[in-house]
Amino acid sequence: MIAPRFVALAAAALAVPIAVLAANPQPATLESPAAFASIADQDARSVALFTEMGKVIQSPRCLNCHPRGDHPLQGDDMHVHSPPVVRGPYNFGASGMECTTCHGRENLDFANGERSIPGNRKWSLAPLSMAWEGKTLAEICTQIKDPARNGHKTLDQLVEHNTNDVLVGWGWHPGKGRTPAPGTQAQFGALTKAWVDSGAKCPA
Repeated sequence: MIAPRFVALAAAALAVPIAVLAANPQPATLESPAAFASIADQDARSVALFTEMGKVIQSPRCLNCHPRGDHPLQGDDMHVHSPPVVRGPYNFGASGMECTTCHGRENLDFANGERSIPGNRKWSLAPLSMAWEGKTLAEICTQIKDPARNGHKTLDQLVEHNTNDVLVGWGWHPGKGRTPAPGTQAQFGALTKAWVDSGAKCPA
C-alpha cells in the first residue's frame, strides 16, 4: 500500500507525456520459435531467435530499468525519472527515498483513469553490470551470456528468469499510460529456450 502523502509526488514522478498517452500505440507482436524453424543453419537460426528477443529486451519496459547511469528512466519516451532519484548502493534507491517510497507491490491507477504508478514486489533497478541502455543488441547478447555480468546465471537459469520472473513479467502488465512489451512473457521465454537450445549465438 502506498502512503497517501506520496501519491502527489509519485504522480509527478511517473507522469507520461500527453503525446504518448494520445498515441497509445499497441504493443508489437513476437514470432514463435516455430517461425524460425525453416532456417537450416543452426547458428543463423540462433541469431534470428535472439534478434526476435531483442524486440522485448530493447523495449522501454526493459531499458528503463536497465539504465547505464544512476537514474532510472520512465515512460515510453524513456525520459529521466522525475522527480530526481538515484539507484543507491543496492539498486533500490537512496536511504530514505527507496523505490518503495512510491512504488508498491502492484500498479496503482490514478483517479483520471489515464495513468498509473507502476508497482511490483521486486521493484528495483538492474545492477550496472546489467545496464543495456545505449548498447547494441550484439553487445547486450554478449553481456547476457556472461555470468560475471548477468547475476551469475547459467543459460538454463536465464531461460527460467525470462520465463517466470515476476519483475520481468511486469513488462507485459505495466499499468495504464505505458505500452506493454511485445508479445507475452510465455512467448519471450519460449524464444529464450529456443535460442539457448540452438547454441545461444549472438548477432554480429
